[in-house]
This record gives sequence, structure tokens and C-alpha cells, in this order.
Amino acid sequence: MTTRRHSGFTLIELMIVVAIIGILAAIALPLFGQYMNKARRSDATASISGIQQAQERWRANNVSYTSTFTDLGLSSTSNEGFYTFAITGTSGTGYTVTATAQGKQLADTNCKTLILTVSGGNATKTSKNSSNATSTGCW
Repeated sequence: MTTRRHSGFTLIELMIVVAIIGILAAIALPLFGQYMNKARRSDATASISGIQQAQERWRANNVSYTSTFTDLGLSSTSNEGFYTFAITGTSGTGYTVTATAQGKQLADTNCKTLILTVSGGNATKTSKNSSNATSTGCW
């Protein structure tokens, strides 16, 4: 009589592997979402920098900053489409640019709004969460 040797994985071993993969996925997926939100914020910061440069070019030839994107030759939506922009409080000495998340970026509840305020040559960067409270770490 010949003995036959069984090879392969037992059901217990497979269940342990499935449990480990489940635990790793439960940790990795939320971190990946946070990483994507942070990466998409660069869409807003790059566009705000472009708006700031265009405002300075505009101000060099005019008595005050403009609140109109067409004057600047820019769009009120970011390049990737994750943010919309508004320019308010324009004067001869300053303005405010507000970037508001839209689409997939609405999942970034901690940094829903990025704000750049230019006043008297000084730029101040602030941000607000989805509850409209000041948040940190967004810039």
C-alpha cells in the first residue's frame, strides 16, 4: 500500500491570510484617501499662485486689483477641476482669493476652503474645514 502525501493549504491557513489582507486593507484605504486629498490640494495652491501673479501684473498697469477672472485671462475653476475660485475685497492695496473644493475633493472635509489674503504687500494663507471653522495643515 502506498501512502499518498497531501500538499496545499488548509482552510484555516487560507482564512488567516484573508483576515490579514482584510486588516491591511482597512488600514491602507483610508490613508490612501487622505493622500489623494492632500495631492489634489496642490491643484488649488498652484492655481492660487497663478492668480496671485496675474493680479500683480494687472495691478502694475491699473490703480487697483481686479475681481474679474476675464481681466486676468484666467478661469474661475482650477486646472484639474477640483476647486472653484472667487476674488473678493479688491482695492488698491489688496484682495482675497478663496478656493472652494468641489467634486471628489469635497471628501477633504478638513481643508474644504483655502484662502489667500493679500493686504499691503503681505500675503496671509488660511483655511477652513467643512464646518467653516479655521483648520491647519492645509497649505
